[in-house]
Amino acid sequence: MTNSTSVPESRQLSSPHTPSSPTSEPLVENRWGAILLVALATFIVVAAEMMPVGLLTPIGAALARSEGTIGLSLTITGLVAAATAPFVPVLNSRIDRRTTLIVLMLLVAVANSMTAVSPNFAVMAAARILLGVSMGGVWALAASVAPKLMKPRSVGMGTTIIFSGIAVASVLGVPAGAYIGAAVGWNAAFWVLAAAATMISLAMIVVLPKMPAGAGVPLSSLAAAFRNPGVRVGLAITAFIVTAHFAAYTYVRPALESFAGLNASLIGTMLLIYGILGIIGNFMAGPTAAKTPKTVVTTLSLGIAATLALFPYLATTTIAAALLMALWGLFYGGISVSTQAWIAQAAPSHREAVAALWVSVFNASIALGSFTGGQIYDGAGPNFVFWFTAGTATLAILLAISPTAGSRQVTPGTPQH
Repeated sequence: MTNSTSVPESRQLSSPHTPSSPTSEPLVENRWGAILLVALATFIVVAAEMMPVGLLTPIGAALARSEGTIGLSLTITGLVAAATAPFVPVLNSRIDRRTTLIVLMLLVAVANSMTAVSPNFAVMAAARILLGVSMGGVWALAASVAPKLMKPRSVGMGTTIIFSGIAVASVLGVPAGAYIGAAVGWNAAFWVLAAAATMISLAMIVVLPKMPAGAGVPLSSLAAAFRNPGVRVGLAITAFIVTAHFAAYTYVRPALESFAGLNASLIGTMLLIYGILGIIGNFMAGPTAAKTPKTVVTTLSLGIAATLALFPYLATTTIAAALLMALWGLFYGGISVSTQAWIAQAAPSHREAVAALWVSVFNASIALGSFTGGQIYDGAGPNFVFWFTAGTATLAILLAISPTAGSRQVTPGTPQH
């Protein structure tokens, strides 16, 4: 979105995650330990969501199901998280968020333990439903705790650190799971997640202070935010690009096996390359996206579309596959921060509401992408998956460059000052 005078400078964001006003009492000191702990919580829940991506083949062999069917584990988690996230701030308005986060992390531990011992896909599906509920809750609450843990001038940095857990998990969780799975079996990857979630919940009992939820987010705020044209365009772009990404990325392991004949160890290396470049892309995109999200979103969407389109033709050797995975990670790594910046600048007076909507759309798109990609993969093969996803990413580009996408919109009824 371009800079305009429709929103005074005082209403613009210093970062895409900065809350509009702290809701806690002034603090004597910043609670960096608590901030890092919440960041670890977001890392674990997103890593748990993404973990099956690098383990589709061994899980499918163990449960006697196809890669496409096992990919539905992401669809299930994403759909449940999408349904849960918008209502967590509403339903949790009178519950201390310290208590809620501790309980949610224990649920994450249970969900991953169930996944590790799943004898069939039905049990795994039940575990992924439980994970979706807990993940949607953790992710939805994460954006709101920084004002309760940091001094006002440090809230932006605290929130950025919390959300870095999501960014890092999105790009490193999959290769970590692939390496663990190759070394000691796919079940071990989920046992590691269960143990980590348990340790985090215990640490939260000691480290986190009481965090009264405050006024919460009324349903009317969610509706008002969604009526904002700028928010709707940003959410639509998010839906197209995330759907495209996960339709391809969920099945990247069998695709690399098919295109380049790579073994499990080399695929883990490819995913690590993707992850490292994804983190770089996240921090490269962040500062610019806070000022000109339209430019960043358009550039990243174009890069993703081009990479996906070229993948079936060029990813036929180890070196070429590594280069394409690096580009893919670099471009997609900035999508989260840039699309959040888009919708946050579109409706600065409803920041928690648009964040909840964004979490919902993001996770619904993960579900749609993994489901669609699985259907195409099982029915037509990996080539068609990448052609379809390149076309879907192109729709995001067309939306981003449309004439109406360049002006910042303010929710009707928002006071101007």
